[in-house]
Amino acid sequence: MNYYYDEFSPTSIELYAKKLTGFTFRNILEHEITLSESTSLNKYGIEYFESNAAKGSLGHLIELYYFHYMLNPCSSADFNKAGVELKVTPYKINKNSTRSAKERLVLTNIDYSKVINETLETSHLLDKCNLILLIYYLYTKGINKLDYTINYVQLFQIPEKDLDIIRSDFNKIINKIKSGDAHNLSEGDTLYLGACTKGATANSSYTSQPFSDVQAKHRAFCFKNSYMTYVLNTYIIPKKKTYDNIQYSGDFENYIFNTINDSTGLSITELMSNYNINYMGSRPKNLESSLVFKILGLKSNNAEEFIKAGIKVKTIRLENSQSLKENISLPAFDFIEMSKESWDDSKINTYLSETKFLFVVFKKDSEYKKYEDITDYPNMDKHLHLYFATFWNMSNSDIENEVKVVWSKTKERLNEGIKAKKHGSRTFNNLPSSKENRVCHIRPHGKNKDDTLPLPSGQVFTKQSFFLNASYVRDEILALKKEQRN
Repeated sequence: MNYYYDEFSPTSIELYAKKLTGFTFRNILEHEITLSESTSLNKYGIEYFESNAAKGSLGHLIELYYFHYMLNPCSSADFNKAGVELKVTPYKINKNSTRSAKERLVLTNIDYSKVINETLETSHLLDKCNLILLIYYLYTKGINKLDYTINYVQLFQIPEKDLDIIRSDFNKIINKIKSGDAHNLSEGDTLYLGACTKGATANSSYTSQPFSDVQAKHRAFCFKNSYMTYVLNTYIIPKKKTYDNIQYSGDFENYIFNTINDSTGLSITELMSNYNINYMGSRPKNLESSLVFKILGLKSNNAEEFIKAGIKVKTIRLENSQSLKENISLPAFDFIEMSKESWDDSKINTYLSETKFLFVVFKKDSEYKKYEDITDYPNMDKHLHLYFATFWNMSNSDIENEVKVVWSKTKERLNEGIKAKKHGSRTFNNLPSSKENRVCHIRPHGKNKDDTLPLPSGQVFTKQSFFLNASYVRDEILALKKEQRN
């Protein structure tokens, strides 16, 4: 029997857990071991937790030494009498002083054979995520994990407005399994709820699936990193920041898709007139994306649903010949971090696996070229038309077979030392170019040549980023356009 909290009461459990605020995991462990008369937990002493690299070990520490219950392998919620699941999860403070979740929140394993017979309401998943006791600790690079500090403790229940999207995400995952496509599941398929690989060996661990002979990776349901960052900054650490809401009905993705595509064929000039947008002097760089948000009924680009889902809006200009001139930039990377990271935990792998893009394509007509050379923006805008919009995320095969190659070469060349040489006024380096890979390449992504980051060697080099090849993006969007026509 436990005398510290009422195991039937979520409120009592939360109040007891809030006493953890300000403590490190080492504080808890040392204090509770001193007080405990039991020897049944001896194998889970300080040495065990210091040496155990498993991400879940800090949660186990809280379960054993603070709530005083033995680790429970059953599938029910941790506090099953109160319907409360315990999750211990890290957050980080970014360079700009903002806070974000450090990682996705893993909820429960996906059993491909069982889950196909469930709805969200009847699923084991809902038992594990409907009411969660979130214990947030601050991840601090370079210190022992037992010395991380717990700063926030709070019960979290999924808001009603999120359930529709989570239900849709759940159904997308189930339908992919039912179609014999479990091996192609990706977090980028969905918005708030993801199907992630789980554990240190997850990317090399496979299992059978019910509707295909192809082995699929072991996966778990999770709340995506973007969703957990929103939860942290809205429900756990309330901020006065306001968000626009998309007033959608029915399926969210279909609503976005159909709403934007209702304006297909309209020129930039016509769209500006429709939404009372004018510019004086220089043309705004974000004009197309501003129009997209206006079409969706938003006053800004601060759409709550996009932030929760981590949706990246990319506007693309397609030539009249169906070619695409511009490569698509991805976030800049830290040279030293990349030189040390593994592929499974690499930032580019995580980013492309989790991210869903909204591509909004504008197409130039045959008259556009007449004004391009003299940058006559008003006339150019008359000949730049909304072509179509589509959601897209990179396939697992392209990530594993193409992006991984570029990442490996980049890491190798960072550790060996980047070789650069001048040719006339231009400087070239040996980082992977667009000619070396079908999908992506590395190129500068700084404000100018003086915008640099340190290399593993101690020297500095202009910031670099992964870029998706223009030819690859063109092929992807034209294939999606063809699917829409069919």
